[in-house]
Amino acid sequence: MTAQHDIAGTAALSICESLLLALNDHKILPEKEIVGILRDAADAHGHASTGSDDDLHTAVAQLINGIIAGGNSVRRP
Repeated sequence: MTAQHDIAGTAALSICESLLLALNDHKILPEKEIVGILRDAADAHGHASTGSDDDLHTAVAQLINGIIAGGNSVRRP
């Protein structure tokens, strides 16, 4: 993966996390729904079977599960 892809991926992650926080802050989506969105995304990568990209999908699923565990996408007191 090139540095440009790393930059784009990091920017996309940051934007998505900010959007999830805003949706929760404005009471558009409750925490349960936001966590559900993240779990769906992790599951999609966890079950992906593309051969050469298996390691990438596993790493993405682990990253998303870490976000869920860390509470980064919802503000918790």
